[in-house]
Amino acid sequence: MSFTAHIRNDDQCIQTIEDHLQAVKELAGLFGSKIGFSSTAALTGLLHDMGKLCNEFNDYIYLAVHDPENAPPRGSVDHATAGAKFIYETVQKDKGNQLLAEIVSNVVMSHHSSLHDFLSPKLESPVLKRLAKDDLPQYPRVCNEFERLQFHIQTEELVKHSLEELRPFLQDSAPEKILISLTLLTKYLFSCLIDADRINTRNFELKEPHYKKPDHSLLFKHYHSTLLNYLQGKGTSKSKINHLRAKMSMQCEEAAYMPSGIYTLSIPTGGGKTLSSLRYALKHAIEHNKDRIIYIIPYTTIIEQNAEEVRNILNDDEHILEHHSNVIEDINEEKINYMQEKAPKLAKDNWDSPIIFTTMVRFLDTFFSGGTRDIRRLHNLANSIIIFDEVQSVPIECVSLFNESLNFLKKHCHTAILLCTATQPALDFVERKLDCIDGELIKNIKDVTLAFKRVDLIDKTTKKGWDTEGLADFIEEKMEHEESILCILNTKKVVRLLFDSLSERNLDADIYHLSTTMCAAHRKEILEKVKRKLDAKERVICLSTQLIEAGVDISFGSVIRSLSGLDSIAQAAGRCNRHKEKEVGNVYIINHREENLDNLKTIKVGKKITYKMLFDRKGDLSDVLSSQTIEHYFQLFYNELEDELDYYIPSLKNNMMSMLDRNKQYYQEYFHKTGKSLPLIQKSAIGTAANHFQVIQSAAHTVIVPYGEGNEIIADLNENLSIEKLSTTLKKAQQYSIGVYEHELNKLSISHGIEYLHDGRFIELKEKFYDERYGLNVEGDAEMRFLDL
Repeated sequence: MSFTAHIRNDDQCIQTIEDHLQAVKELAGLFGSKIGFSSTAALTGLLHDMGKLCNEFNDYIYLAVHDPENAPPRGSVDHATAGAKFIYETVQKDKGNQLLAEIVSNVVMSHHSSLHDFLSPKLESPVLKRLAKDDLPQYPRVCNEFERLQFHIQTEELVKHSLEELRPFLQDSAPEKILISLTLLTKYLFSCLIDADRINTRNFELKEPHYKKPDHSLLFKHYHSTLLNYLQGKGTSKSKINHLRAKMSMQCEEAAYMPSGIYTLSIPTGGGKTLSSLRYALKHAIEHNKDRIIYIIPYTTIIEQNAEEVRNILNDDEHILEHHSNVIEDINEEKINYMQEKAPKLAKDNWDSPIIFTTMVRFLDTFFSGGTRDIRRLHNLANSIIIFDEVQSVPIECVSLFNESLNFLKKHCHTAILLCTATQPALDFVERKLDCIDGELIKNIKDVTLAFKRVDLIDKTTKKGWDTEGLADFIEEKMEHEESILCILNTKKVVRLLFDSLSERNLDADIYHLSTTMCAAHRKEILEKVKRKLDAKERVICLSTQLIEAGVDISFGSVIRSLSGLDSIAQAAGRCNRHKEKEVGNVYIINHREENLDNLKTIKVGKKITYKMLFDRKGDLSDVLSSQTIEHYFQLFYNELEDELDYYIPSLKNNMMSMLDRNKQYYQEYFHKTGKSLPLIQKSAIGTAANHFQVIQSAAHTVIVPYGEGNEIIADLNENLSIEKLSTTLKKAQQYSIGVYEHELNKLSISHGIEYLHDGRFIELKEKFYDERYGLNVEGDAEMRFLDL
């Protein structure tokens, strides 16, 4: 008898369990081979759907497809426990194999959920509890079928090789790092299984050929040649700045021959960091046979700009992926039937592209968030080149997690890592530090920084501080001598108040507002209009939150920056006189007393440290942006916030870093309660930690807005789209989406400002709740006029 794994939508063709298990085994093994764990990953693939080898699942899937109204609820037939139980019982016959049994069983039992805790906050082991599950009447028959198909022979062989793979991994890990390394290894193997399972299911559903590992080597060589031709064409200008840019670009090319590691690239703002890092990455990919290049960027604004620049230079729209946000909402899969769930799950992107632009949020979610949505991408970070643009933007609570993820990628995953910023954070200063920074790509970086000096910092802070009207007066006064001013404030509220105040004045200048309450496409259109006006020497005032200060290629005559961290002030200065349009531009530092920073602790702490540094200099700010001062600032900053670095979870009164490592607090409580040791080597609360992880603490929901093409996207998502059409639509939807806080979502829901689409998978914002000037308008009295571009 053949058992069913999947039934195809359009022709009801059946994929057998035998075919599915073999295919997922091979594919997971391919993904695992990148870090030397091909057999272990293959083992998870062979076992993951073992529980479907029974009549109960055959009956369930038949009804789910042919009679969904009368089908049992999703999850009523537990098919994930069988493989975990089987491998744990099989491998446990030899106690020396305990660790392998723990890893593989957890990965297999979890492939429709988050990984399970080895030891939870409730002082119990969900892993052991699941393995001891006794309401599996079909389990003996499943094991007999597994043996009849001779899968047990493959299992024995894979177990033998898996133990050989695990041994050098343990030997290569420092004793104090073994448990966190095992946690990240478990996550990596989980990623291999999830992606292999999804890819094979998608291939079957779309009648696509079996997956083959993409070979981008020829493409990277073509890209490299194209980039060099472009840079040679730009080299016609003989200015000192262009000469320095060309010299630094060449140094990046030369550095690409060095072994993969963690390097810094500290090119000053305006020094051509994007193209220099791309040159390094392409050459390093060619020389060291890397799979892909991934740019990790703090804000979607910079993603749009950098991705477009790279596309235009490389003349390729097809192979460069932008991944901004997860448009798909996580919902309880038990509430939807088999056919409803299939398309959105298979449409999600897995970062299997040669060049990817994504955000720091997406990177951290890939390692540390719950569920299966994000983690499936993790294995594609291995044997890649990852460029962290504006790396100082790592959220303070994620510093330890970030450092440990980079340590794992470097040591075990053959990943090349480049930390790019003019304001390098002191990531090797904190307790859970980067194990080793292998060097700086640019020689004589201090001299280069001095050569790029284009601004004077002017301290305009006062004891009383500035209010909105006083700041508006100051901007009006400065516009008598300037063509353009950029003003960056710390909160959206004061930016909006300043915009309203200036808009009421009869100024001979166009005034623009930028905020994260606007979707990416909206911000992009405003930035393009501002740039055109700047190029035409028209009079412009731009008001923004800090989203504009890191990496956006734009240049104003003067910049006003509300007091904040020294790194933010340095980045804001990079938007002034960026291309040395004049000898020196002025950057004014003010302290806005109407900003409420009570919920913005890191900005508040950075502001306090910077204020003292300015006060100590008594007006002489000549060295404030030097690398030594920036490093000193970050050391003070991390010292002040040392209790915040490990991602503290208030509801658990514990930090995530500890939970993923030794889990000391819960283990001590468990021992005190039971009087005995936990019968597991791994003790992490890996599932609970993931389920509590959220990089942006409150902006938990992604909402598609009715701006521009957003209306068409919303209309499309109301239709029953194919997997291919849904994939295309979701990629486009990222440009027309915003992050919404929980309290905002509740208010919008009460006001009927949102609607759920596709069985709750997507959220649509109604038209009256999106404003042309400000973006999200929770009051529902928005104005939408044609944006004159």
